Amino acid sequence: MAVSEAQLDTWSAQGSVQQSAATYKTIDEVLNDKRSPFYQRFFDTFLQGSYGNDTNIYADSDVDIAIRLTSVFYTDTSALDATEKANYERNRSPSEYSLAKFKDEVTHWLKSNFGNGVKAGKKAIFVPSNGYRRDADVLACAEHREYWSYPSVGSPRYREGIIFWTTDGVEIVNYPKQHSANCTTKHQETGNRYKRVVRVVKNIRNRMVEESRIEEGVAPSYFLEGLLWNVPNAFFTATYKQTITDCINYIAMSDTSKFHCANGIHYLLRNGHPVCWSPDNFNRFMGALKEYWA
Repeated sequence: MAVSEAQLDTWSAQGSVQQSAATYKTIDEVLNDKRSPFYQRFFDTFLQGSYGNDTNIYADSDVDIAIRLTSVFYTDTSALDATEKANYERNRSPSEYSLAKFKDEVTHWLKSNFGNGVKAGKKAIFVPSNGYRRDADVLACAEHREYWSYPSVGSPRYREGIIFWTTDGVEIVNYPKQHSANCTTKHQETGNRYKRVVRVVKNIRNRMVEESRIEEGVAPSYFLEGLLWNVPNAFFTATYKQTITDCINYIAMSDTSKFHCANGIHYLLRNGHPVCWSPDNFNRFMGALKEYWA
């Protein structure tokens, strides 16, 4: 389908910024209110998702906010040897407070401030919009540490991320801050074109859904950001039309099984992993994209 450069340029524009910023500010103030039942705990709040990564388009609605418990953290010590695990156990201080309790307190606090429309979903807590605020998903999570070493003397080495459990018990460990930092670096190294191209592809995805070329949910924005993050910087230098063509061709000739998510940690394409894109959905998307772009 022929798409003009002018249309692609329009699609590259960032969506609402002021309203999403106002949404985050309002909810962040509530989460950091000294009257909350969890205020005495250590935690941080930050934007994630399309608004957090500046890849939002006009069609995007929900603002994704994370509230991460840091006074309690969860660990992966599988990479440690027996001596290091013993060092870890000697220094470990189990807590009676838990992420489940934290999420429950956050949910009730949000409901007391924003009304009964607040609902705990499979992953996040939904906060409905009003006249000046967008819908928001608040993810109550905890700090996660994947330990690489734990010496008897000196500081342990670990990778820091987040952890949470879905309502059906699936454990999810992810790295939103690394994802955001890597996307920003990619954007800068491509002459501020990477995020614009992501927005173009997101708009194309939406158009393909409208035209029933793919189903809703086949190509989440998170995975599109990751897909384009794997394309070399040199392909982001021409017109949007040429850039999209070059990206499609590069992906088609690559061993995509070696692609990583934009966090640089998880593989992008794997079956049965909640943080990975299923190869079937990836192939559906790419097949429709090639047909749409032809």
